[in-house]
Amino acid sequence: MQPEDRLDIERLGGFAGMGGPGARIRSTGSLVGHALSADERQHLAALFGGALPAAGHPGAADGFRYRLTLHPAGGGAPSSVELPESAVPERVRDSVHDELI
Repeated sequence: MQPEDRLDIERLGGFAGMGGPGARIRSTGSLVGHALSADERQHLAALFGGALPAAGHPGAADGFRYRLTLHPAGGGAPSSVELPESAVPERVRDSVHDELI
C-alpha cells in the first residue's frame, strides 16, 4: 500500500450481523495511506498480496470481519480482501463508524 492510496473499510458480522442482508446498522470508514504508519501499510500490502492472516481467536463465532478495498492512487483497479478482526491494524479498525440505516 502506498501513501497516496485510499482504503475503504467495512466491518461485518458480530452479534448484530452488520453488513448482512436485512442489517439495520452499517459500519464503514475510509483512510488515505499516509494516515497509516509505514509498518501498517507494509502489513496491509502483504495481506492484499495474499499473505494469510493469523487465525481468529477461539470462541469468536460472533467476531467481526473486515472487508478492505484498496483504491490505488494511479487509477488501477481496486482490490478487496476480507479478514478477521485480529488481522486488521488498530488504526484501520478505529476509523470505522456505525450508522443506522
